[in-house]
Amino acid sequence: MTTHLLNTYAPAPDVFVGGSGAELRTQDGRIYLDFLAGIAVSALGHNHPRLVRELTDQLGQAIHLSNLYRHPYAQDVATRIARLSGLEAVFFTNSGTEANECAIKIARKVAYKKGDTKRTGLLALEGSFHGRSMGSVSLTHTEKYRKPFAPLLPGVEFVAPGDTARLETLLSTRTFQALFLEPIQGEQGVKELPHDFLRAARELCTKTGTLLVHDEVQAGCGRTGTFLSADAAGVKPDVATLAKPIAAGLPMGCTVVSKEFADVFEPGDHGSTFAGGPFVCRGALVFLDLMEHGGLQEAVLARGAELRAGLADLKGEFPVITELRGRGLMQGVRLSRGAEDLQKKLYAKGLITNRTAGDVIRILPPYVVTSEQIARGVSILREALAEL
Repeated sequence: MTTHLLNTYAPAPDVFVGGSGAELRTQDGRIYLDFLAGIAVSALGHNHPRLVRELTDQLGQAIHLSNLYRHPYAQDVATRIARLSGLEAVFFTNSGTEANECAIKIARKVAYKKGDTKRTGLLALEGSFHGRSMGSVSLTHTEKYRKPFAPLLPGVEFVAPGDTARLETLLSTRTFQALFLEPIQGEQGVKELPHDFLRAARELCTKTGTLLVHDEVQAGCGRTGTFLSADAAGVKPDVATLAKPIAAGLPMGCTVVSKEFADVFEPGDHGSTFAGGPFVCRGALVFLDLMEHGGLQEAVLARGAELRAGLADLKGEFPVITELRGRGLMQGVRLSRGAEDLQKKLYAKGLITNRTAGDVIRILPPYVVTSEQIARGVSILREALAEL
């Protein structure tokens, strides 16, 4: 039982105190295989030697400076993100929600600079999840996240994923400043948008002068095998929002914009006291360097293929599995029944996952997970399915 904490979470009773790689250790010494990674955050797992070494070094130098002054790492992090994403300029935030809030303000500023004062609408997709602040929850479709906090931002509408005709009709009204979408909807059960739809959305946004924002907070930063998940469809947005794994566990996000919109903000238009400080940027540099030069992206592809092959075997064995979703190390196992019971069984057997959209077991291992650990995780899943 917890006291003096607002009633927003219902955590498991175990107290976790440490870990190594893809394993976590409780206060009483029990070891869990971590296939959730702090909800897609701990890309380098736990207690990564290089991360520990460099962050320990940074603790002895400077943790925070504010954005009124420069430090040695911000430019390097921004350059690497621009290179990996294929976009141009970065604003650092503390979270994915804040990155989406920044994207909303960019859309507003773009319309303002064009003199489009009547173009105030925002369009998002059914099943979307963009955060819990007032702006980002306005773009989040699920009723339970929205209803208790109404009224939200006015002028927000939703279109079904894949409904290109409806999307074209809405965008053709030229009343929307931006279209927000997740190329893979994580909270909706790891649902990947059809690549044809992503390409059509890009074409329609270009045609109607609508800002295209891809929320890559969960699926981005290499988790699916490409730095941006929409790269697999050959699509680049005007704005991409990133967070979760980008600083390997430290609170960091960023809003990344294309060259066309790199000068939309002027000094004073936006800011953040904590974001982009030397400590989190040092962590991000470790992650990004391992992505570019340390074989981390190749590891995601290899382990993701092993995981998918193991899940495919299970689907052949257990008819209760109705669908496999996702790519790389972002996988979803959809069940016809019993998803909640299965997730509890997995935890009891020492495998940490979670359940999303009611009927999907979501699997998000650290990028450093080993082949042996993938095999062990699949084996635990097989045991739990057999008992279901």
